Amino acid sequence: MREILKDIERWREEGKKVAIATVVKVYGSGPRPLGSRLAVSSEGEMVGSVSGGCVEGAVVEEARGVMKTGQPKLVKFGITNEEAWTVGLTCGGEIEVFVEGDPSPTEFVRSLKDEKLVALGTLIVGPQLGSKILIWPDGKTQGDLGSADLTRQVSRHAEALLQQQKSERVAFDVEGEKSEVFIEVVSPPPRLIIIGAVHAAIPLITFAKELGFRTTVVDPRSAFATPQRFSHADELIVKWPQEALSATDFNEGTYLVALSHDEKLDNPALKLALESPCRYIGALGSRKTHARRVASLKEMGITDKQLSRIHAPIGLNLGGRRPAEIAVAIVGQIIAIRNGVGE
Repeated sequence: MREILKDIERWREEGKKVAIATVVKVYGSGPRPLGSRLAVSSEGEMVGSVSGGCVEGAVVEEARGVMKTGQPKLVKFGITNEEAWTVGLTCGGEIEVFVEGDPSPTEFVRSLKDEKLVALGTLIVGPQLGSKILIWPDGKTQGDLGSADLTRQVSRHAEALLQQQKSERVAFDVEGEKSEVFIEVVSPPPRLIIIGAVHAAIPLITFAKELGFRTTVVDPRSAFATPQRFSHADELIVKWPQEALSATDFNEGTYLVALSHDEKLDNPALKLALESPCRYIGALGSRKTHARRVASLKEMGITDKQLSRIHAPIGLNLGGRRPAEIAVAIVGQIIAIRNGVGE
């Protein structure tokens, strides 16, 4: 949604109607993940994608119908192997798409712009079709789904999904009335903070940027942290971590890796990350090094529960020792955490 928001707002300002199609179910090997969106204007403009091209034309027609009637609808599309091959895919699948008119809830849009973690629950099967509820990590909610009981159940379920940063379509049975709600969790844009301008950080930045991360390198050692070595980083800060970073730098979309092997560099940054909702925290070093690190962090007031969040030794065990191999192992673990399979 964040990627297509500017176009949607521009269409609204131009007085055009807007319909949005959202992938709410993927069967088999559908080409786009849950939450993928296609927005269509009343002038036929489109932005985003729900299938990589396979069924976009049919979805546009459904969107036009929704703009005319004002009634949202759930539509199922099959993507055959033949259709998939025509757009460069290797296999087919089926998707279900919920098509509805815009605008999106104002607070949802504000959370996107403020880069806040938020869940949006949309009723896609049942009475009050298209009704919505917003849920934030602090328990705050806005909106309802036409039933107080259903609203409570969805809010409780969303709390777990927010912790996992995972979207899900969920079926509910309230007093014999069956409903289905698509709970979409939207995370802040991913940011990778690297402590230590070491050799492995150079390929790590390259891999992370390919995955859409904003990258920041922090190291006070000017001999290491040079613009020549890190010209591809989004941000290079030649300061001590405690000077360069604060609590506001860490949110649910932040990933921190401590690579310097120097407690004076790594530990202040680790403390900040451990006291925040940082999504991933990893630290380079042997088990003996990590034991010393743990003892030092405990002296700094970090609890055992907080310390359990550190991935150390950092990265997947791929057996690699070269800088690029270490970077692959780290980014592999980050991908696993990001997709909820490496907690």
